[in-house]
Amino acid sequence: MTLEFDEFLKVDIRVGEVVKAEPYPEARKPAIKLWIDFGPEIGAKKSSAQITVHYDVATLPGRKVLAVVNFAPRQIGKFMSEVLVLGLPDANGDIVLLAPERDVPVGGRMH
Repeated sequence: MTLEFDEFLKVDIRVGEVVKAEPYPEARKPAIKLWIDFGPEIGAKKSSAQITVHYDVATLPGRKVLAVVNFAPRQIGKFMSEVLVLGLPDANGDIVLLAPERDVPVGGRMH
């Protein structure tokens, strides 16, 4: 399937900073609850991410991540996920978060 550029522009990918992380033991697959600040235009949003192999709740706050901020919220068990945090699978299929290479302001839109 070929995607037109105008269609791609509809996907709003922004950089945010994790401000809070909590374990999510009730999830079907091991996950972490994230609260991410996307700056004054978007504010703080929640997400559930299956990232427990490479990350723990103590080291996630302060980390910059990329996320799709304009998908409809999705119920993940008893937790409402408002954004889709982006990552890539490593050689074992475990998720590695996508992040900017250099420090950038929160809320910046991916080009």
